[in-house]
Amino acid sequence: MDAQAYGSNNDREQSEIQHDLPRLLDRAARGAGLDRAQWQIQRKGDEQLAVRPVDGNEPRLVDDYVRHLAAALREYNARRVPGARMRLRAVIHQGLVELADNGFAGTAVVATARLLNSDPLYDALAAHPEADLALLLSDDVFRSTVVGRHTTLTPEDFTRVTVRVKEYGATAWLRVPGAPGTAPSGPRTAAAAGLAEPAPGAPARAAPGPAATGGAGGTGISNEYRADRISVTNVAGPMDARGAVFGFGSAGD
Repeated sequence: MDAQAYGSNNDREQSEIQHDLPRLLDRAARGAGLDRAQWQIQRKGDEQLAVRPVDGNEPRLVDDYVRHLAAALREYNARRVPGARMRLRAVIHQGLVELADNGFAGTAVVATARLLNSDPLYDALAAHPEADLALLLSDDVFRSTVVGRHTTLTPEDFTRVTVRVKEYGATAWLRVPGAPGTAPSGPRTAAAAGLAEPAPGAPARAAPGPAATGGAGGTGISNEYRADRISVTNVAGPMDARGAVFGFGSAGD
């Protein structure tokens, strides 16, 4: 996380941002059911780099945490004059991180810093002055959480961007919560994410109905996979599911 235009504030305003920023981040984490006390946090004035363990809550970080942060910022800024608003750039990336003598080390840390200082984030806030938050997901995070349908978000909620900062270059996925028109049309985004889309001119295919058991017209449980009916369940803590079978179905339509 990094506060936009921090350097243009006077000393008192900078001190206020440093006071309020961690409290907003803590509030968002509590709302999402995440414990920031378990995270390793490197504080740098108007910026925070937080490293958290892989614990199965990654979809909640991408989805609930960002949503609660956007809501907290909206409420916070509603009580302030326009020039005193706090606007944040945010990045979520994943990878191996080493705790070093003077902070964090690792290519994942460098990639996160490059993403945070990339033009797409700055441009997004400039293009949407009403927005309080601009988010970039690395391609790995986007594919493992959003494309994998582990969140309430869809690939169409994001715009594919190319990040080039110093020696770093990569694909990332941009979202400006609450700002209209920040993502391209569905087919373009789906194709960019490597998802299937109908060929040009091909008729749209209706979603097939459930293949009920028990004969024609029956109301048995369907064995057909229905992506539009996914129920996301987040499990915290270790779980040994070897030999387990998980099944969910709905009777009828």
